[in-house]
Amino acid sequence: MTRQTKLTKAARGRDCQVRLPGCPGDTETVVLAHYRLAGICGTGMKPPDLIGAWACEYCHSLSDGRTNRNTLGMSYDEIRLYHAEAVLRTQAILIKEGKVIA
Repeated sequence: MTRQTKLTKAARGRDCQVRLPGCPGDTETVVLAHYRLAGICGTGMKPPDLIGAWACEYCHSLSDGRTNRNTLGMSYDEIRLYHAEAVLRTQAILIKEGKVIA
């Protein structure tokens, strides 16, 4: 089991920030979904929690590839852009709430 940090706990009950088409807006399943990027993650190593977005199970599964992305009719790059923008929205909320100092 992974360790819960302040930033991972902050995702509980929040609105999904990924917002892929078909997102159910289910706040009960929202978790911190780390954005995978070469140079900051790898085998057995997740990116820092600051490089994560609040994502519902639906959006998280599509972003991670656990659910077939072809069902959306979107490219891999389009889905990654949604996730990257969600990271920025999540960071902006955390800064506004004083949970992250800019």
